[in-house]
Amino acid sequence: MAEAKFFSPEWAAAVRDALVAGPSEQVKEGKLQEYWDFFELVKRMYRASWALGCRTLPADLGKGPAYLLVQWGGGTVTECKIIGPDDPLDATYVLNMDYADWKALHEGYDAQRTVMYRKVLLEDGNLLEFFKSIYFFVECLAIIGAVPAGYPELATK
Repeated sequence: MAEAKFFSPEWAAAVRDALVAGPSEQVKEGKLQEYWDFFELVKRMYRASWALGCRTLPADLGKGPAYLLVQWGGGTVTECKIIGPDDPLDATYVLNMDYADWKALHEGYDAQRTVMYRKVLLEDGNLLEFFKSIYFFVECLAIIGAVPAGYPELATK
């Protein structure tokens, strides 16, 4: 089966499945069990949504801006889809990254550094509330980045 295109409905479905499955056992081995216990506690209580945008989406992936909308509730992802520029942007938190940073995350760039070095920016939503669950977000961002996807090359001028 061919890889889904980045920011396609098929990719969003794969992201949903990956988030529901959670971190792999290999990832979990790298951190203390108490960390994962806290992750699971936050996951069970989390009731927010993220609109994760791509500022510089290549033209062959659609007209931008586009967002991956992830809705959490009841300890799982209740909705995960791509919304485009003509769709209403209704999320608890709106975040954005450049295409190059999405691709770097996919190629193994560290999710914690992605947040720490401001490669992903919170553009709308309560900053304090967002950062209360930052470890949960970072682990989910790492999961999203690991979902296989086809990343077309950006056109050069």
